[in-house]
Amino acid sequence: MDLELKHVDRGTSFDFGKTSEEYGKYRDIYPDSLFEKLIFFGIGRKGQTILDVGTGTGVIPRKLYATGAKLYGLDISPEQIAQAQAISKGMDILYRAEPADQTGFDGGTFDAVTACQCFHYFSAETFVPELLRILRPGGAFCVIFMEWLPYEDPMIAEMERLILSYHPNWTGCGFQPGEYFMPEWAKANFELETYHAYRESLRFTEDAWCGRIRTCRGIGASLEADRVLAFDREHRRLLRRYERDGALIIPHHIRMEVYRKK
Repeated sequence: MDLELKHVDRGTSFDFGKTSEEYGKYRDIYPDSLFEKLIFFGIGRKGQTILDVGTGTGVIPRKLYATGAKLYGLDISPEQIAQAQAISKGMDILYRAEPADQTGFDGGTFDAVTACQCFHYFSAETFVPELLRILRPGGAFCVIFMEWLPYEDPMIAEMERLILSYHPNWTGCGFQPGEYFMPEWAKANFELETYHAYRESLRFTEDAWCGRIRTCRGIGASLEADRVLAFDREHRRLLRRYERDGALIIPHHIRMEVYRKK
């Protein structure tokens, strides 16, 4: 499903459904520490009912499955949901292709809702009322982001310039960690329970990192197939200058915000 958002890539359309097969293969990239912290913060416990919105290929529900929570995943892309279902075969996880602001669930269904690497695609004006409706009293909403660091890592800075040469409207570049501010959408109906930010360096092979980048919004979700292949060839040449012992070590900034419904 093509999306066009004024605040994302200057309104250029993108569709993660175009990348779903590779997305399922290459985007299970979140470290164990993220899930350990999520559970420590009270999300992912036996008996809880948890919804992951913007679930993509279902990484968050799969990683929480062993906790004994009842897990659901929603994504607007039918192709992403099809991959999530295939990868999660044998797990009792319910996936549906629905927008996050029209979930179709009964009110007060969930103890917690998670949104990993996707919240900036939602309209707070339409999503937050739906979030409040489906959360139980005192329910938690956790926003998770994991970003690479172009101002600290010369390889990432060079890679971002390469992506921009193929997609000049891409706005996914230039991340810098900043100070936390309570968002306007949260002030009236939520309390900030936890804000936690940390850094972790993740290890990738060349193929794994190239696959991860091919599935990103600025490449596989928006470019034609021949342009994706041309980018991939240049990207691999770039990476070979930075590999050490066949591996790439990529520092990331991870932040987790847990809001509690008043």
